[in-house]
Amino acid sequence: MSDDATFPAVVLRESADGITAAMEDISDADLPDGDVTIDVAYSDLNYKDGMILKGQGRLVRSYPHVPGIDFSGTVVRSDNPGFKTGDKVVLTGWRVGETHWGGYAGRARVRGEWLVKLPDGIDLRQAMGIGTAGFTAMLAVMALEDHGLDPSTDLPVLVTGASGGLGSVAVSVLATLGYKVAAVTGRPENADYLKALGASEIIDRSTMAEPPQRPLDRERWAGAIDAVAGNLLAHALTGMRYGGSVASCGLAGATDVHASILPFLLRGVNLLGIDSVMCPGERRAAAWKRLARDMPKDKLDEAIETIGLEEVLDLAGKILKGRTRGRTVIEVGGG
Repeated sequence: MSDDATFPAVVLRESADGITAAMEDISDADLPDGDVTIDVAYSDLNYKDGMILKGQGRLVRSYPHVPGIDFSGTVVRSDNPGFKTGDKVVLTGWRVGETHWGGYAGRARVRGEWLVKLPDGIDLRQAMGIGTAGFTAMLAVMALEDHGLDPSTDLPVLVTGASGGLGSVAVSVLATLGYKVAAVTGRPENADYLKALGASEIIDRSTMAEPPQRPLDRERWAGAIDAVAGNLLAHALTGMRYGGSVASCGLAGATDVHASILPFLLRGVNLLGIDSVMCPGERRAAAWKRLARDMPKDKLDEAIETIGLEEVLDLAGKILKGRTRGRTVIEVGGG
């Protein structure tokens, strides 16, 4: 793509009638400041992308705006010594697609410190099959292991929101590493899908919909990756083994957690908050290397649905209603 060429983009604009999203042609001259320019090959569709496309949550404060909180592609111009033309790169987090234009365009221009060179073993499409959701899942796995989780445990690791993008990657990675996995889903029809990813037990989310009846239950889980919070997080804490940890990385269920202090005082349970946005560069690169090594690519490919950029507007509402499964990758076309 030449420097003066135009390329398609999803552009959000604000008017007296509200926020509108439409396909437009833009050029390099329209892109925000940054020291690295990338031909975008793929982006993805996350819950936050759905909110932004539908004008919910005031996550975007200035318009016009190009959404897309993740992207992968090829460097075409760089003033950053860490990157050269032709490098394959991936970007997740840093509020790209919120405060800085994101991946729903044929090109992106960003600060090099936000990028990670794609490690061997992952291609550009698979990188977006992983995306922020899978990257966050790996950060959660690493945090649990930092706090003593080991595959030799007899108890399973609990994963809430298991049918979603984050949960699907968490189930797959944990199973590949040798852990037993108890997958919580509100969609029973996804049981076979989750078992194919490696889950050894499927738990109906409705059994955890209400606050726990007791402050401590029997020790059921060696650890947990929670992508929902609310009452599901409370149940995870109540049933955790002595010294176990819960890595919490989502608030889809609720910000209120009706849990007792007893799991922390009597069992030494750890509650680990996972922030994929402001994750330090060294930890970020380490997580992508772990994903290249530990993420089973055959299962990843099975969990990916690929759509065109023009289809993303129609799918935004579906992800907000929980009607998507696994990972939705958007083929942008550059890179």
